Amino acid sequence: MENFELFLARSGLPIFYIKIGLGFLFSFLITFFSIPTIIKISRKKNLMDEPGVRSSHLRKIANLGGIAIFYSIGICAPIFAYELFDLYKFLFASLVILLYIGVMDDIVIMRAYKKLVAQIVVSSIIVIGSDIRIRNLFGIFGIYEINYFVSVVFSIVTFIILINAFNLIDGIDGLAGGYSVVCSALFGISYYRLGSYNYPLVVLSVIIIGSVLAFLYYNLSHYTTNKIFMGDTGSMLLGFLLAFTSISFIDIFIDKNLPGIPRYHLKSAPVVAIAILILPIVDTLNVIIIRLINKKSPFDADKNHIHHRL
Repeated sequence: MENFELFLARSGLPIFYIKIGLGFLFSFLITFFSIPTIIKISRKKNLMDEPGVRSSHLRKIANLGGIAIFYSIGICAPIFAYELFDLYKFLFASLVILLYIGVMDDIVIMRAYKKLVAQIVVSSIIVIGSDIRIRNLFGIFGIYEINYFVSVVFSIVTFIILINAFNLIDGIDGLAGGYSVVCSALFGISYYRLGSYNYPLVVLSVIIIGSVLAFLYYNLSHYTTNKIFMGDTGSMLLGFLLAFTSISFIDIFIDKNLPGIPRYHLKSAPVVAIAILILPIVDTLNVIIIRLINKKSPFDADKNHIHHRL
């Protein structure tokens, strides 16, 4: 990667802005040119989403768009934001596991408890293995520093909730993808304002935006031959990445007093992160509460989501 940095430096432009530009361009193009092939294969192999009672579409639509999103992020992020994968060794492994689970569910439909077990494994890997966890609530409910064991459990639950939250709001065209773009943009701007130490997270946010925008071009298409859904593969992947981004955002403001790491101060960091992700969080809690009140399993599908009501 040092040779890559040297190559970029010779252009005379700031390396960070080159990474931003190339990261967005390549993530967009990779997704944009991958999706037509995925649609073609899905039609040929009949890997299509059949319209049902809860569906907003009337014809069979390919639902493996999440593969293109993973393909794009999986190529661009390790190249342009490689510092993250050096620092968090289990990040890429977690993405690969989610890809496998998502594709399996999109093709053969896995049982809810099997998906939950897989999500617990993925969340545990990133929380325990890469130490991405919520360590402090900055006085919310009178809680400051959290015990390690409680922090691990709380962080794993947070990852699972956000992974499923984005999965649940993926019920109409453009909602999960569009909201992911908005969240990534807000986190990206926040990281940018916090200085160069956080630039790899800015680049990751831009790569997510580029990939999802290319997906939305097809997802919002009026032509059924071009239309595609992201499926569980895409929604779980985006939910996981935004959970990673939000928890990293909170963690920045914990003063670790380590050499080379800037010291920031923002007591409202958890509130800001929750505010950015408020729609899927509220929708998920609303649906679960309604299902429990009606004495149904929290995993049973229904039409009580905010987008269904609207």
